[in-house]
Amino acid sequence: MNQVQVEQKSYQMPPQDGFTVAHFLTVADIERSARFYETVFGGRILSRGDSSGAPGYIQIANTWLIVNIGGGPTPDKPSVTLSVPADRDSLSSFMNIRVADIQACYELWRNRGAEFITEPKDKYGETRCYIRDPDGYIIEVGQSKPDFAYG
Repeated sequence: MNQVQVEQKSYQMPPQDGFTVAHFLTVADIERSARFYETVFGGRILSRGDSSGAPGYIQIANTWLIVNIGGGPTPDKPSVTLSVPADRDSLSSFMNIRVADIQACYELWRNRGAEFITEPKDKYGETRCYIRDPDGYIIEVGQSKPDFAYG
């Protein structure tokens, strides 16, 4: 069996050893999306992308987000086309943010322009709500109940 180093001491983009995980979003406007994640979540824009096809990179807390416009197949993905969601209510994945104080985050992020689908609601040992980004992707914001244990 192959071994992978998982006991990294620090994470950075690009990684100097081991690996780093980033989530890629296909967006209609790189600058608009980068500004949204910077404004609402306090993300740090590492690269704004450009019209030649370079993506934008944003660090949000302990993760990285890559935003880029869609496009057709390329030599390394010959049968794949990337596009923004055609239907804002039919998605196959979403970002999940865990917070220590959901009410404080709800108020702060709403005041920064986040479009929440609903206010925080209790469900399955947590309180959660969802934000919609400019391209229609949803972001779950959740706070575990004090007696909830993972795994």
